[in-house]
Amino acid sequence: MKGDPAFFNPQPSPHKRRRKIGLYLDCTPPRGEFQINQFVLNAVASLPPENFSVVVAYSSELWAEYLKHYNVKTIHVPAGFLGRAVCLGWTMLGLPIELWRRICPLFFPLARTFLREKCELWVFPSQNSKSYQIPVPALGSIHDLMHRYERDFPEASSRREFNYRERMFRNVCHWAKGVLVDSEVGRQQVAESYGAPLERIHVLPFVAPPYIWETSTPSDFDVRYPLPAKFIFYPAQFWEHKNHKRLIRAIAYLKKDLPDLTLVLAGSPKNAYASVTRLVKELRLTNDVHFLGYVPDDYMPELYRRARALIMPTFYGPTNIPPLEAFAVGCPVAISRIYAMPEQAGDAALFFDPKSVDEIAECISRLWFDDELCTRMISRGKIQAEAWGRKQFNERLRTIIERIIDEPSASA
Repeated sequence: MKGDPAFFNPQPSPHKRRRKIGLYLDCTPPRGEFQINQFVLNAVASLPPENFSVVVAYSSELWAEYLKHYNVKTIHVPAGFLGRAVCLGWTMLGLPIELWRRICPLFFPLARTFLREKCELWVFPSQNSKSYQIPVPALGSIHDLMHRYERDFPEASSRREFNYRERMFRNVCHWAKGVLVDSEVGRQQVAESYGAPLERIHVLPFVAPPYIWETSTPSDFDVRYPLPAKFIFYPAQFWEHKNHKRLIRAIAYLKKDLPDLTLVLAGSPKNAYASVTRLVKELRLTNDVHFLGYVPDDYMPELYRRARALIMPTFYGPTNIPPLEAFAVGCPVAISRIYAMPEQAGDAALFFDPKSVDEIAECISRLWFDDELCTRMISRGKIQAEAWGRKQFNERLRTIIERIIDEPSASA
């Protein structure tokens, strides 16, 4: 949050007329990106109506239920088979994007819709190629560049995935009027990777999702999730970069001194799930590691409330959403000491080297035994959650939008 002067000295727009802003929602649950889309939807829908009019275009009908709660114009625009096919072929042939931007309205219903709305800015909260393929003024997003900075993991190491992400992010930086990132570290990474001017890269840190503030417990919680009274919690998909195996080895290392130590994992049984469950069996931890599978949003707050601590040994960043959820609910946190995670958590978390089983185990042991430490971490986490929440997020996005639309027209 440090490098953007507009964050510290927001200036009101000198224009009195209403500015028209578009938002494009192009992902579905349960991905973390869906949460980010929800944050931005709330912020854009909260723009003062005397200054802004808002139109929201969405690709999946799943968004219709969420959009009922907002007083904004909505348009359901499927991408269309012809548009997708022509665009894919164009991309595979390596044809120039500038020419595609000129002709895409012939094939893309979405492009025609965007142009017809005549918005001064379209906001793309997902990492989305449409933010540069459609010739409109765009605020794009780059959530992470881990395909560059963490090449050892299979999910980021394929040449196809690397080339796809490179092409997309390079074009976003070239064509968009602004780029959203989650942290100052993310801002510097985008600038050094693609040569984007720092003044066009805007830091908008994530916030805890709305469901995490729910205080009531689902009536069937204990039947659905019969958990021990004390446990360590880690909600994450079973990608290799989520580093479940070192966490499990840390649990195995501590078991001789902490026989009641239990780890609870939430995440769909896919990706590296099979190898994680094999390791649990090899280390004879079958009764000590609980796999919950996919957990619906309604049940997540209670899991955090009951957990002794969130332990998150991920290798990917720059930042992540689970620590923010834990701060909001009052769950102590220990996370990886890499990228912007110290920037995100400040003094409200313990940190460790995610490559070190010993350091992970030390943090678990401290939080498991030390009630005073946990109380202190909970208090600091709540201060973090209050200092940067939905209100601050919404205000910051408004400042970014006003700054971009008041600048002289760029490439779009």
